[in-house]
Amino acid sequence: MVNESPDAPRRGRPRMTRRGRLALGAGLAAVAAAAVLVPLLLLKEPPAVPPPEKPTMLLVPEGWRAGQVYEAADKALGVAPGTTRKVAEAGTLKLPEDALGNPEGFLFPATYPVYEKTTPRGLLDYMVRTAHERFGVDRISSGAQRNGVSLYQTVTIASIVQAEADTPEDMGKVARVIRNRLARGMTLQMDSTLNYGLGRSTLDTSHADTRMDNPYNTYNRQGLPPTPIGNPGEQAMRAAVDPPPGAWLYFVTVRPGDTRFTADYAEHQRNVQEFNAHRASASASASN
Repeated sequence: MVNESPDAPRRGRPRMTRRGRLALGAGLAAVAAAAVLVPLLLLKEPPAVPPPEKPTMLLVPEGWRAGQVYEAADKALGVAPGTTRKVAEAGTLKLPEDALGNPEGFLFPATYPVYEKTTPRGLLDYMVRTAHERFGVDRISSGAQRNGVSLYQTVTIASIVQAEADTPEDMGKVARVIRNRLARGMTLQMDSTLNYGLGRSTLDTSHADTRMDNPYNTYNRQGLPPTPIGNPGEQAMRAAVDPPPGAWLYFVTVRPGDTRFTADYAEHQRNVQEFNAHRASASASASN
């Protein structure tokens, strides 16, 4: 055993120099400053998150023609008139092959959000995609095949149904009239198709109108018109796919809410006479 003298220096215990004491003091000061700084930073409010953009809503009603959709889209998008039509007629939309690039019938009626960055092409794509989703479901596509017509022809029938009828019940009956007349080789004789070809909407059709050479004149042309005459909704599509049974061949809306269907031509003529009398009475009242 070796005994150390009390006066001998102790080994293994560090001695702090003046410089070391100063360095430690600076470190403690930095920690203290950081401790004060952190609460101050936490008290500062974070930058405000901007609220989400509120879109403008574009309503496309059932039965609107493509031209009406284009005009409303131009206004909603804030672009020059004719811009949306130009995009639609460029032939780049994903349409059925037999549509030949014409989107009529596939601009699905709905309410669409329009944002600041929305473009005419993006909006049209949205409408066409929605139509494919709604019209391409099994019930509609299989129903079209069962009836021996294509999906495009079914949309064409539905567009006529949409234009001619106001209620789901009448839609089904109008669809049955169309199918019955096609099955018999009869011309459809629909005012709605004639008016579409003439670019108008009216209840008054003259004999001269029915003799016009127009691809949409179903008074003197057999079969369906070459394209849909508007953009039908789901009720009209359901009616076109699965109309109720019936022998009806004729119908006329004598007055709002009073559409009469019959398979008898003489009865139909009496209904037409009543329609004409009602129209004449309404015109006389309006002029007084």
